[in-house]
Amino acid sequence: MIGGTAVAVFCLVWLWVLTMKLAFLDPEYPSWRAKQTLLARCDLGDVLILGDSRAATGMMPVRWRVRATNLAVGGGEPIEALAALNRAMRCPRLPKQIILSLDAVHFTEPDLFWERTARFGFVDGDEIATLRDVSHRLGDVSVYELRHNDGLPSWLRDAMYRVRFPSLYFSSLMKGGFVLRWPRNEANLAASLASRGQYFFGTASGSDIVAAEGHLREFRPLPVLEWYFNRILEQLAAHGIPSLFIEVPMNDATARAVAPGVSGAFRAWLATYEARYPGFRVVGEVMPHWPDAYFGDGFAHLNPDGARRFSDGLGHCLDEPELLAECVQRLQAAPPNTQNEAQYGWFNATAPEASTSVRPSSKRGS
Repeated sequence: MIGGTAVAVFCLVWLWVLTMKLAFLDPEYPSWRAKQTLLARCDLGDVLILGDSRAATGMMPVRWRVRATNLAVGGGEPIEALAALNRAMRCPRLPKQIILSLDAVHFTEPDLFWERTARFGFVDGDEIATLRDVSHRLGDVSVYELRHNDGLPSWLRDAMYRVRFPSLYFSSLMKGGFVLRWPRNEANLAASLASRGQYFFGTASGSDIVAAEGHLREFRPLPVLEWYFNRILEQLAAHGIPSLFIEVPMNDATARAVAPGVSGAFRAWLATYEARYPGFRVVGEVMPHWPDAYFGDGFAHLNPDGARRFSDGLGHCLDEPELLAECVQRLQAAPPNTQNEAQYGWFNATAPEASTSVRPSSKRGS
């Protein structure tokens, strides 16, 4: 009798985990869920943004004239970008352009694959199997075996994620009280859908904390992340979809701490892909930075004011493709002072007839 009751309770908890993630999962989950929903609806628009948390924060599609969708995620690496792209490629109408935005650290270090990507269901069992096979083939299990200290065989852990085994969600179930996060998560889901995938992290009125790039001594990409990045560009080339690599600024405090040579090595590495894939183009600097006042936390995420300024400027850059490179460089070098300036004076200053008094693009960050 007791055993039967225990089994029934376990099955009910498992069913809850499978069907009611909004009720108990972490506050970031609704933003990932919104991106999955937009993908399922094939509601993508003409421009698709793939990347990490800085892109998730700093690129606001609703402020652009072109219809776009932001599928960048917190801790996003080429693995998550490829997962989103694979789903987008199943849609009857493909995007006309891809914006890729990944900071240097998201090519050199593993991040939140198991804690976020796998737990949130952003990848399926086949994609986990691909990560396993590619990792072993390349001899780089840095992501696949990251923090794997539970004593379980890898194949069993993979199977548990595939079926959403309840023990993987125990901490969230306890912290979320099974149902206590539901109202807030529903509201966050609605907000993320309305913003077409954009969402915020820290919202403080400034941060001078040094983020991860400031602790990077050299740029040495992980082989497994190189494989995924190359696979993204392969797919885009096969479908004839052009892609732009556009970085969101970090804060000045981080830029001052970046080791010499890191920025140059990052740019040189990206140049090898530009040479390999004619449809891929790096626009602007690869480690741009803005004043600390425009950042909301210790991870160099733009705060709402910074995100609005960057998004407004980038939107106007996208409206003028013949001036895109110069426009993005100017935007990365310094934020527009006001939205009005972004719409009129700031953008017009990037035109060929602009006054010679306009400050040239910064080459900082190296």
